[in-house]
Amino acid sequence: RRAFLLTVLIDMKVMANAAREAGLDQTDIFARRLEYLEERSLRRAYFSDVIEAGVTDEAIQAAYDEVVADFEPQPEVRARHILVPTIEEAQSIRAEIEGGRSFEDAASEYGTDGTKATGGDLGYFTSGMMVQPFEEAAFALEVGQLSEPIQTQFGYHLIKLEDRRVTSAPALEGVRGQVAQQVLYETFARVVGELKDNAEIEITDPALAAEVEAQGGL
Repeated sequence: RRAFLLTVLIDMKVMANAAREAGLDQTDIFARRLEYLEERSLRRAYFSDVIEAGVTDEAIQAAYDEVVADFEPQPEVRARHILVPTIEEAQSIRAEIEGGRSFEDAASEYGTDGTKATGGDLGYFTSGMMVQPFEEAAFALEVGQLSEPIQTQFGYHLIKLEDRRVTSAPALEGVRGQVAQQVLYETFARVVGELKDNAEIEITDPALAAEVEAQGGL
């Protein structure tokens, strides 16, 4: 790898020297390219030294605290289910479970959706995440209780309620990356917005100027 990189550098140097000898460093197009590369490098330096530098632990904590302050806890439940096509199958399976068979075993054998691989486990869910008849039945159960067959557009469900709790805000360490990214976006918008407000920007093409302004570029 080092030898390859060294070869690339040698090629760049000999070609650059040849370009100077040919006077290519004196052309207008070279001057424009040089100006563009200089401004791109300066933009990257400013982004790193000013904007990224604004993503401090204090800024991340403040942004997190602001989100958490608006967090509203919601009740959620964890349930298992067994989905079958007919009510007769659902009633037969329910009788097996009442007779002593574990819900998980029955779900693994009879379930017709992807949750059969995990014993019918649906994990935790809040209101609005499931179809209404299923959701109403699940939230009406007591922990450990088995439902009667519940019909939805997917078929007939047997539901067992595993747990009931209230949601809590995620810990900062679990969402630090997302919060830091949001702080970066907000810092960029604020800093660059202030720079634009204090600059004289003229776009000579009226149609293009209107398009840029509509996209929030000015």
